[in-house]
Amino acid sequence: MAADCEMPTMINTLQTIARPFEDAGRFIARMSETRENHWAGLASDALISLLLIALGLRHTVTHTVLALATFLIGLLMFTLVEYSFHRWLFHQPVPLFEPGHRKHHLDPLGHDSLPFFLPPVLVLLLAGLFTLVLPNGFALLLAGGIAAGYAAYGLSHVAIHATRFRHPLARRWAASHHVHHFHPDCNFGVTTPLWDILLGTRRIRTP
Repeated sequence: MAADCEMPTMINTLQTIARPFEDAGRFIARMSETRENHWAGLASDALISLLLIALGLRHTVTHTVLALATFLIGLLMFTLVEYSFHRWLFHQPVPLFEPGHRKHHLDPLGHDSLPFFLPPVLVLLLAGLFTLVLPNGFALLLAGGIAAGYAAYGLSHVAIHATRFRHPLARRWAASHHVHHFHPDCNFGVTTPLWDILLGTRRIRTP
């Protein structure tokens, strides 16, 4: 009988503990759909990449070539992450990713995005992990390259959907992503077609 009486009390206690987290989750979900969060995210992504690069260069000032190579490796790593997430997570039945990406396909100019603080926090954690295997300066530059790639991805995505480019090369670059919106099984790279070309998912718009 005592155990039966304790069970509702325990459930109520757990619900009380969980309520602030549920409220925070709902607040973040609402915030993630706002214009302010969208633009704050673009700004914070650019700022964290610049900060990591500046700190990395400060620690690698006597190793210019290695520093540049490390940064470029970070950029290249991000392009593969971008392609992989887009192809195998955003377009697969993954509850955490697919519904939000489907909303983007329905409304390309919408403001639904990650909470502005989340990518910078994740990239700082990534930089911390890199320091376990690399000297601090190179770890920061590698993370800075990845962060710069992510910032470029966000800005590119906005530009592609909001801008009518005049230059032929820019128009061809933007057209690749527009094709993806009509053919979701191809052209997963936004910043670069490199991995689509290498992995056979490149589709060129025909007149």
